[in-house]
Amino acid sequence: MGTGTSKESSLETMRSAEQVPQGTQTGNGRKMPPSPVGPRHAETLGVGKAIAVLTSGGDAQGMNAAVRAVVRVGIYTGAKVFFVYEGYQGLVDGGEHIKEATWESVSMMLQLGGTVIGSARCRDFRTREGRLRAARNLAKRGITNLCVIGGDGSLTGADTFRAEWGGLLAELLKTGGITAEEAQHSSHLNIVGMVGSIDNDFCGTDMTIGTDSALHRIIEIVDAITTTAQSHQRTFVLEVMGRHCGYLALITALACGADWVFIPESPPEDDWEEHLCRRLAETRDGGSRLNIIIVAEGAIDKHGKPITSDDIKDLVVKRLGYDTRVTILGHVQRGGTPSAFDRILASRMGVEAVMALLEGTPETPACVVSLSGNQAVRLPLMECVQVTKDVTTAMNEGRFEDALKLRGRSFQNNWNVYKLLAHIRPPATKSGYTVAVMNVGAPAAGMNAAVRATVRIGLIHGHRMLAVHDGFEGLAFGMVEEIGWNTVGSWTGLGGSKLGTKRTLPKKYFEEISANISKFGIHALIIIGGFEAFTGGLELVEGRAHFEELCIPLCIVPATVSNNVPGSDFSIGADTALNTITTTCDLIKQSAAGTKRRVFIIETMGGFCGYLATMAGLAAGADAAYIFEEPFSSRDLQANVDHLTEKMKTTVKRGLVLRNERCNENYTTDFIYNLYSEEGKGVFDCRKNVLGHMQQGGSPTPFDRNFGTKMGAKAVAWITGKIKECSRHGRIFANTADSACLLGMRKRSLVFQPIAELRQQTDFEHRIPKEQWWLRLRPILKILAKYNIELDTSETAHLEHLTRKVLVPEATL
Repeated sequence: MGTGTSKESSLETMRSAEQVPQGTQTGNGRKMPPSPVGPRHAETLGVGKAIAVLTSGGDAQGMNAAVRAVVRVGIYTGAKVFFVYEGYQGLVDGGEHIKEATWESVSMMLQLGGTVIGSARCRDFRTREGRLRAARNLAKRGITNLCVIGGDGSLTGADTFRAEWGGLLAELLKTGGITAEEAQHSSHLNIVGMVGSIDNDFCGTDMTIGTDSALHRIIEIVDAITTTAQSHQRTFVLEVMGRHCGYLALITALACGADWVFIPESPPEDDWEEHLCRRLAETRDGGSRLNIIIVAEGAIDKHGKPITSDDIKDLVVKRLGYDTRVTILGHVQRGGTPSAFDRILASRMGVEAVMALLEGTPETPACVVSLSGNQAVRLPLMECVQVTKDVTTAMNEGRFEDALKLRGRSFQNNWNVYKLLAHIRPPATKSGYTVAVMNVGAPAAGMNAAVRATVRIGLIHGHRMLAVHDGFEGLAFGMVEEIGWNTVGSWTGLGGSKLGTKRTLPKKYFEEISANISKFGIHALIIIGGFEAFTGGLELVEGRAHFEELCIPLCIVPATVSNNVPGSDFSIGADTALNTITTTCDLIKQSAAGTKRRVFIIETMGGFCGYLATMAGLAAGADAAYIFEEPFSSRDLQANVDHLTEKMKTTVKRGLVLRNERCNENYTTDFIYNLYSEEGKGVFDCRKNVLGHMQQGGSPTPFDRNFGTKMGAKAVAWITGKIKECSRHGRIFANTADSACLLGMRKRSLVFQPIAELRQQTDFEHRIPKEQWWLRLRPILKILAKYNIELDTSETAHLEHLTRKVLVPEATL
């Protein structure tokens, strides 16, 4: 979740602020028809209907999670669900290639990479004869709903199939291929697409299935290469996938702090060779022992001439004489297990796809389900395909600025941040302002990336940047030093907190903190941390009434594995912790392979916040996830045990139960373990694991690196404006509510909210926000675990249009 980032938009992402109410005007002037369905009961929505699911085109990690969700949610609604093996080829060939799916047939596939139902390029489907055979195979089985998981080519093929459906049926009826009854039952075909593509090259969606996992593979390799490059003072040129889209290259460059990136959407200026060599030399002169250059496979210059990895290597060797190596990552980027974000994204999209199919009418256009910020959205398929093609056309015609805009706001924002961090040097003229940055609370992976971006963007604005060590305690005891450009150079990929962090709150040190703010001439403060950063910020605002030195602009950037800071859907560090838990759950489940039936009870971190337990439950395929926010009784526990016992009597061999560390003071991990052990006697045995501090460690995921970098950059841009706004005759005086803000990811955008206003939204006793978006995903977790509960479909996305989403400039950094 992503991410998100977006993944946050990455994860940043995993949320619809701009949902178009049914029967209202959309942004491009088109009116959406009112919903034909009144109150709906999802568990009977599919009765008498049949859904086929296929994967097509290049494989992507997370496709299996999407297939699993479509099958299980389809069965939950009462529909029959069919696998189509080998993509469109299976649709054409029929026979054994189209098989009915069962609940158990998708067990243990969530963590598998690739696609277990196969994918193939299919020439037959491109012919009308091939599509005629495919139509007959569907009509014979009464299948009128098709879910296609693939790239833009696969989805375009599906739309063509739907457009021809009526004509194909008429021809089959005429030639005796199908009966009149079959033709009547299959009178229209509903199509819903999910985009599976590691390139993230489909317009209209923030993240496609597989992108985040591909970034995980790339960053693992970049981190490994960095160590050998430092040893030998080498320059490495890394080529990543992306023939027409530079997303993987761009996010990799942001996530590893690369010296240069080549992407097809924005070719370098004509004198790029001079500029590149100058940059590499400057980095070495600043004390760095290595250079990293990232190249998208489709990189070109302004005139459309390809820029290859070998071209760049030859240039660096010839001009600078550096020991330079080329690494082409190739298909390793498609492989491996899907990341937690991709599993959750694919599962959520699978649920949305089934709902979109079963609510579809002959008038509903074929749509794709995707993610915008953390909102599920439905977009007309061909609008998205058209904009995707428009990007390629713009690049072919040399309209590179248009190509960047068409890629969407998130892509532009990433590109702008990268250019600032990599290409712009601190100005000679200084602003005269001093900004301090600090970490507060427990360490979280990605904190260092946020500090690096904060320091470098601050220097670019001309500020003097100060690093405060050990949180508020360090500010009180004068543990403050100036920090420069090169100091933070290699911080992006480092876990923990390089500045040092403590949970101490500032109230008892107001006098010392005020004295040091004066002593070091601090004009603004950026606090990167967890719930203590938020409560500490509130204390500083209260202290303004008694200490004038505290009247400076203040910005809080949420960073905690618990994801419990009010005002933000995501915190830096939560994605890394989520991946650690998910990977560990995979290993633990695998440890029981070949043994008798076994259930694992696993305790996660999070304090009173159940985010990690819930999202890891979705990502790892848990049978239950116990959290504080959803109270449970002994009767609930007994029902869960009974449910799992029944499941274990089938072909299911492993069970997974997650428990948030503070979900209930009496129903402890030991209690739940003992209960399951006793009740499961003769059917399954139990093991328990407390994951502990491994959830706070490790290198940050690509999402947390990117999210931290963007949050740091955004925080400095805001604080610079605030300093100027609060400056009077050379003095800074900030005592309004909007001069102390928290920067958070809210639904689809990064927003600044006065921390005083967030007080009402906070449960201080349990250190959690009063409302948490991810609680709406809990029913999905239960349905995928075979609980027959009611699914609230009032939150499902309505159809939106893409036209108004494009060409909207991102607020300047």
